[in-house]
This record gives sequence, structure tokens and C-alpha cells, in this order.
Amino acid sequence: MTKNINIAIIGAGRIAEHHLKAIKKVRGFSLTAICDLNKDKAYNFSKKYNVPFYLDYNQMLKKEKFIDIVAIMTPSGCHYEHCKDILVRYKKNLIVEKPTFLRPSHVKNIYKIANKLKLKIYPVFQNRFNKSIQKIKKEIKTKKIGKINIVSIRVRWCRPQRYYNLAPWRGTYSHDGGALTNQGIHHIDLLRYLIGEVKEVSSKMLTLGAKIEVEDTGLALFKFHNGAAGSLEITTAARPNDFEASISILGSKGTIQIGGLAVNEILLYTPNPKICKKFSEKIPHAYGFGHYEFYRQIYKSISRNKNFIISENDCFKTISLLNAFYVSNEKEKKIYINKKIESKNLGKKNEKIAKLYRYKK
Repeated sequence: MTKNINIAIIGAGRIAEHHLKAIKKVRGFSLTAICDLNKDKAYNFSKKYNVPFYLDYNQMLKKEKFIDIVAIMTPSGCHYEHCKDILVRYKKNLIVEKPTFLRPSHVKNIYKIANKLKLKIYPVFQNRFNKSIQKIKKEIKTKKIGKINIVSIRVRWCRPQRYYNLAPWRGTYSHDGGALTNQGIHHIDLLRYLIGEVKEVSSKMLTLGAKIEVEDTGLALFKFHNGAAGSLEITTAARPNDFEASISILGSKGTIQIGGLAVNEILLYTPNPKICKKFSEKIPHAYGFGHYEFYRQIYKSISRNKNFIISENDCFKTISLLNAFYVSNEKEKKIYINKKIESKNLGKKNEKIAKLYRYKK
């Protein structure tokens, strides 16, 4: 018998639609309610998915008694405050949109609370579940391309000034982060997932295409513990449209090129070119199709009371790596990654913006 899991959404922004479509497809999930500070956004999703809407998550969680899990899709810099509040006061499992949290210390604190309450946290790194990524992960694990020597990431997307003008949190250190945090976090996560842990980074942040306080371009060199070298170019200053999101992996026995808007296509695989078409997907947008498998894995975790395949340690190390790129730029030197690495800028407090997105208690 299929166990029914009731889920509520907080945040009805552009990413919410992709979550809602996946929730609808995965057997066992039941959408219970939607909440957003913007009445029109909340109402539109409420009408489309035939569920009640709320403008205050406190009202929602008090009235909807049987919610099992809450998906947090508020601005990135609000995740820590919202998650902590919902864990402590309402004792709910949480799905947390990328980048999850802006600081490693936030990751540790949230998981500490959740673990004490025997609740689960589900970080949204859905690109791990792409057909292309899953296949390449297996090929790397079985040494099909030999020893990995060089890894390169290129994200060349377009986010003009009007994108940042859509909301006061966009383009800020306190609530958004720049191109690496918002647009590049999935690729940074995939560095670890596919290749292993990064040992050291040297980075430079630039702001080239918009008037914002954060970077719209990040450039970096880095080295893995396994000896592989890497380079990174992540920018939202491409014009006039999104251009590229790719990962190149050069090994001693072969080469891999993963591309598409959401690393959803295997463009080159020299050991066996036939797999390229078989394990590639054509997608209409940069969000990809990974959300379906992401929610399927969440259902398995909750219904069988098993650990999620993206662990606390996974989340902590991805956010630590993200912060290392910022720290290297701040200190203008090579940084060796450790458990205490944390940017002084990313995730800094900004009460003026925080008040705009704070729900009444």
C-alpha cells in the first residue's frame, strides 16, 4: 500500500512550477497548500493545482495539521531563518531549494536541529539525477576514461539588469549571492559529485554586465585531492541569451563533454560514442527534468525511513566549496579548503531586506 505524504510549498516564484509538476507526477505525494507573500502568485498556483493558499506560513502550518514536509523556495538568504523557525516551532521535514544555505555554518546549525528532532532535510541538487550525469558518474567510477587529469566548467548565461531589478533581494550578498551562488551552484555541486573533493582554489570575481553588489562573473583554478586540475568560468554577462552550461572531463584514456542548458546532454564520450544519444535529454528550459527523480527519492526516504542520498556532509561540503571561491577572491590568494572556511560577504546580515520577506509569528 502506498503511503500518502502531504507536502506544502512556501514561495511561489519561478522555480515552484517545476517542483509542483514533479510532485503531481510522483505517486504518494499529495499537495496540501501553497504560501507566498504575494497574493496573486499564491492564488494562481492555488487555482491551478486546486489547493488552498496562504499569505503567511504560520497560518498555513497551524491550520493544515497533517503536513509531513514543507518545501522552502523563498529567497536564498531567507532559507536559514525560515528553516530554523519551521523546524523548531512546527517540527516539519524540509525540502530546501538551491543553494540550500549561503554559509557552511548555516548548514551545520540546521542539520543539528533537524537531527535532534529526528527530522530530515532534503537539499535540492536535482541535476545529480539527470540521465546524463548518472551515466557519466558510473563511467567515471569504473575507470572507463582512466585517471582524471583536467576538469572544466563553463556556464555562460544571460541575466541583464532587468532580471536583478525584479526584486530587492536579487544581486545582494545577504539574500542572493552572485553568478556562482545562484546560477553556478549546481555545477559546483557536480564537481564534487562526479570527481571528488577539491583541495585548493584560486578565484577572481568580477561584475561586468549589471549594476549589482555581487559578481556576475567568477573565474577560478582549483585542484582536487586526487590530483586532477580544474578551471571554472561562470557568468551571467553573456548577451543576448543563455549560451552554454557544460562540463569537460579529460582522462588518461578518454574525454567527456556534458552540455545542454542543464548538463542534460552527453556531447562527447570517446570510449563509447553510442551512449551520447541514449543518455541525453532535450529540455525546454535550464531547470531540466531532475526534479521528478529528486522527489521520487524523497518519497523513498520518508516512506521507508531511510537516509536521503544527498547527505548532510554532501550539503556542507558543497557550500564550503562555494564559500572557498568567495574567500579566495576576498583575500586575493589561494585558499586551502577546510571545515571552517566561510565568506565574510556571502550571507551577511541585511535586516532591511530580511524584513520584506519575514512572515509574522
